[in-house]
Amino acid sequence: MSTHWLRHTTLTWVERHYGPAVARGFAGHLTSASNNAPTIATYTKATLQEIATALAMLTGEPHPLALRSA
Repeated sequence: MSTHWLRHTTLTWVERHYGPAVARGFAGHLTSASNNAPTIATYTKATLQEIATALAMLTGEPHPLALRSA
């Protein structure tokens, strides 16, 4: 087990539940798409509230910025 594996597993979970835009935001890749990402990544952005919602669901803890419906 390594930090890379933990990051990969977490980001995979976030992507599967909340989509690629939220996973990129959760990973801190908000400014631009990587060279390997699909073109759609350039046009889709996650809001801070969507990222906070994913964090709240992942940890099972409330987050003050999370969307209320989560």
